[in-house]
Amino acid sequence: MTITAAAPAAVATAATHRRTRFTQIAVVAAAVVLWFVPAPDGLALPAWRLFVVFAAAIASVVVNAFPILTASVLAVAAAVLTGLLTPAKAYAGFANGTILLIVLAFLVARAVVLCGLGARIGYLVVSIFGRSTLGLSYSIFLVDGLIAPAFPSNTARSGVIYPLAFSLAEAAGARPGDPGSQRLGSFLMFSGIASLSLSSALWLTAMAANPLGAEIARSFGVEITFGTWLLAACVPTLLAMALLPLLLHRIIAPERTATPDAPEAARRALKALGPLTRHERIVLASFVGMVALWGAAGTFGIDSTAVAFLGLGVLLASGVLTLADIAREGDVLATFIWFAVLFTLSSQLNELGFMGFLGQRIAASLGGLPTAAAGLLLVVAYVLLHYVFVSQTAHALALVGVFLDVGVKLGVPAAPLAFQLLFATNYFSSITPQGSSANLLFAGSGYLSQRDLYRLGALTTAFCLVLYLVVGTPWLRLVIR
Repeated sequence: MTITAAAPAAVATAATHRRTRFTQIAVVAAAVVLWFVPAPDGLALPAWRLFVVFAAAIASVVVNAFPILTASVLAVAAAVLTGLLTPAKAYAGFANGTILLIVLAFLVARAVVLCGLGARIGYLVVSIFGRSTLGLSYSIFLVDGLIAPAFPSNTARSGVIYPLAFSLAEAAGARPGDPGSQRLGSFLMFSGIASLSLSSALWLTAMAANPLGAEIARSFGVEITFGTWLLAACVPTLLAMALLPLLLHRIIAPERTATPDAPEAARRALKALGPLTRHERIVLASFVGMVALWGAAGTFGIDSTAVAFLGLGVLLASGVLTLADIAREGDVLATFIWFAVLFTLSSQLNELGFMGFLGQRIAASLGGLPTAAAGLLLVVAYVLLHYVFVSQTAHALALVGVFLDVGVKLGVPAAPLAFQLLFATNYFSSITPQGSSANLLFAGSGYLSQRDLYRLGALTTAFCLVLYLVVGTPWLRLVIR
């Protein structure tokens, strides 16, 4: 009986293995063929071949041919061994302060989860706002918004928000598959997905692609600091966070609108936790201190990466984080290598003229349009292209520089366009279930069908796109010089 039961699983595993191997061979074969294709007119051969390496790395992750770590190490090896890049240029990304900032903030974020501070904040907010299903949704948005600046990964933050949303759904009486409470669970689960998108747009340090995108924008003369990002983002993002729960509540129409027992349940959970522990106090102080220093970085010339080093140092020195904790963060190494390699390849493509070449082609197709219409089309196209990406960071690295270059050539002001593209990198993450790895926990909750995810994702992304363009554009003109 054991053999019979195990046989289908073994067959399925073997079939998956074969599909993966076929996909790997297809990606590599396509890259080899394109390598020997002559470069398009007006583009140097090294630029074309480096693009082939860059595109193959991103495509292999999109189609699940290789994990991000494998794709990135193969890409950098290919670039150096074929002579496309010198070792000094190829490895420059590993010393980039922005990349280091992201990795360090990943480790600091781990302390927020380990010490239990994230859960405590969640219970506290629910105890105040949790008397209705709409209040529970706002609770999710508020908790996420409060902890977001210390989490440079919305995926890592989903590890705090998902358990909170799932617990709220259960406390409100929702059960996966129950026809009498399914919509209630759907409402709270998708509130979590939408919250992760918008809180990431509010803070520069809330999602890895934000500081990377700011680094790209700097090459176009746009200086983005923690403070300028928050100033530019606050009006459209806070308005979206205020309106989106109402929109989702109307669209999904949960079976229950009142949850009078939730605040008391949260208070009981808080009582069981007891007073703030030593580790929680240290993490809270470090978190507040880091955010304050990041906010003052532009004014006082403080290096943001040094602030992250300081925060991590305090947590290590105080014993809140240990070397064993860091050793368990294997994904951080993969993320570090992936970001460093893709950022380097993207920068070198720009240096070799590929981004300018591509930008000229797109600009030519948009030639003759009014400046405002061209800028609008660029933002809309940038959002729609996320249907073919599974990584917000890969999307930003591949396209932000190109779209900025096109916009500048067409006379679109660089700063407002840069902010619109970078804000979109966050709010379009809910457009598909695979649009962000942060969505995966919620998608697997049992409350949301694939149809729900695509429908709600498209609606909320369209809502945010319109809001950021209509409200955000005049606000950016007012506050960004």
